[in-house]
Amino acid sequence: MRITAPCVVSLTWTLSNAQNQPIDELTAPVEFFFGGDDLLPQVEEALAGHAVGDEIRLQLEPQHAFGDYDPALVCFEARALFPDNVAPGMSFEGLPEGATTQGMPRDRVYTVTEVYPEHVVLDGNHPLAGMALRLHIKVRDVREATAAEIEARSVGTPDVSVLPVAPSSATRH
Repeated sequence: MRITAPCVVSLTWTLSNAQNQPIDELTAPVEFFFGGDDLLPQVEEALAGHAVGDEIRLQLEPQHAFGDYDPALVCFEARALFPDNVAPGMSFEGLPEGATTQGMPRDRVYTVTEVYPEHVVLDGNHPLAGMALRLHIKVRDVREATAAEIEARSVGTPDVSVLPVAPSSATRH
């Protein structure tokens, strides 16, 4: 079966930056909905028409991946608004209650980049924002999508990330 929308593809990949430094490796196949919301548009474009066993190499510029880095998405909030164990690398959905920074999107995931005695530095950019990325993708399987997957435009939340995931205790929902 060739990859055409809508279908479900099982992929493995290696992800590196433009200098070929590894960022992530997906060694066990993971399913993604093709023709929906699971894959970046440029990745879908590269996969279209391929079949099981095919390998694709592509480079994604920031505007086709996670966007340009926006320094306006960095802010400082009072240390007292955070748990005692706050540390760089922790992520929070939205700004903490009591945040005083004006004009910051409330619906972003913010990553703690630095912790000081009086304040915490938060970054609302995706950790890969501003980076050109290289992907080496292997197509492991292609199958028809179910009616539920077509309706949802997704296979659900894949248990995969192109980023190290903070332990659940470090993420506030």
